[in-house]
Amino acid sequence: MAIYFSPVQYAASIYFLFLHAHRATTRSNTILMYSRLLTIMVLSVIMLPQFHASAQDDWADIGRYAQANSEVTVQPKAVFMGDSITQCWWDADQDFFTSNNFLCRGISGQTTSHMLVRMRKDVVDLHPKYVVILAGTNDIAKNNGFIEVDDIYGNIVSMCEIAKANRIKPVICSVLPVKQYKWRPEVTDCADRIIRLNSMLEEYASRNRFTYVDYHSAMKDPENGLPEKWSYDGVHLNGDGYDVIEAMILKVLK
Repeated sequence: MAIYFSPVQYAASIYFLFLHAHRATTRSNTILMYSRLLTIMVLSVIMLPQFHASAQDDWADIGRYAQANSEVTVQPKAVFMGDSITQCWWDADQDFFTSNNFLCRGISGQTTSHMLVRMRKDVVDLHPKYVVILAGTNDIAKNNGFIEVDDIYGNIVSMCEIAKANRIKPVICSVLPVKQYKWRPEVTDCADRIIRLNSMLEEYASRNRFTYVDYHSAMKDPENGLPEKWSYDGVHLNGDGYDVIEAMILKVLK
């Protein structure tokens, strides 16, 4: 069984050994000093790669739904791929998913790059008729650092291409309107970037004869934000907000 170390554990271990090596020099115990320094070097070689692997382990959280995926016995009508807005959808209305043979595969905080990596395990391998993609708001919020709108668009296009290649019908949902991300106050152009991304997605869907569901136009306020009646923080939906998008998506998942 591999043993992984946190940054604090790793740093503390090296510091402890270095401190004892230094004390050895003050006692002029040259042999002991070199022995302990050698120990530091060996541990560095062994521990650092393991720490690095641990930090990078399952970056896209592919394992999140591994158990649930293994228990799927009936071909789902649709898999909903997304971030916290999709994940919280399950919490808000589980009956919407279970009664319609839909699966929720949303993970809070994820960007389109994460979702693209998850496509095979959480969508393709489940063989749904549709994949409903609601993604991009965390990219705009810079959750994974800055990314160009063109590259967010490219990630969603890639998800659609993977779906199409596996005979799954992509349903592209617009990014919900956002005027400000409370956890990213420095992002001041989100409303305009979301509009640009949605325009690109709508044109792509039309050109490829994919279904596009325009939540943004149906829910935006005069400032291209999400009204309080449908959201508790200007980004995520409340129960009434989910009622709105449920009615819209059910019209296209036939």
